Amino acid sequence: MEVNRKETEPELVKMTDPSGNKSQGPGDEQRSGSRRGGAGLKIAAAIIILIVIVAAVALLTLSVTVMNATPGISMPFSTRYGVSFPEGQTITIGNVHISTLANQGVIISDIDGDKQNMAVGDQRVISERRAVITTLGSFTLIDTHFQITLTYKGERDNRAYYDMNVQTSAEVPQILLNHLLPPEIQAVPS
Repeated sequence: MEVNRKETEPELVKMTDPSGNKSQGPGDEQRSGSRRGGAGLKIAAAIIILIVIVAAVALLTLSVTVMNATPGISMPFSTRYGVSFPEGQTITIGNVHISTLANQGVIISDIDGDKQNMAVGDQRVISERRAVITTLGSFTLIDTHFQITLTYKGERDNRAYYDMNVQTSAEVPQILLNHLLPPEIQAVPS
């Protein structure tokens, strides 16, 4: 007895969708759809990774150029910090060099070579300057005038403590200010 192979093997039916494309059956549509979704997910992930890389490079190339400025510009924005400077070490904020040294209950503050004795509660104003914050070498983020007022709070553990008020002519985001302060000073927004 001979079995006809054509009778036992199911025949694949070629189906044509309205656009004229041939498919093997309903499973093909799901498979091709999942391939398109996977490609879209990969593109979205690549875009997100690219944005993160560009943001990291922009943050790493952040720089500030500080120069003398003609006084008189209005500075309506203010940010306050509680800061401490290590004694005997020169700290640079922009191009302002600050060092402190305790001496018999007073602190000797040296700002750009101008020394002044300060007792607790005394204020010291750092003259108005202009700061240009750039990233990626040439993209200007902020161009602002600023002035710093330091109020001496005391000395402890070889550190001089101050309240620091930074007044600016343009609003500077807190994240930029935090990034531009040197790590040697401990600054906490207040």
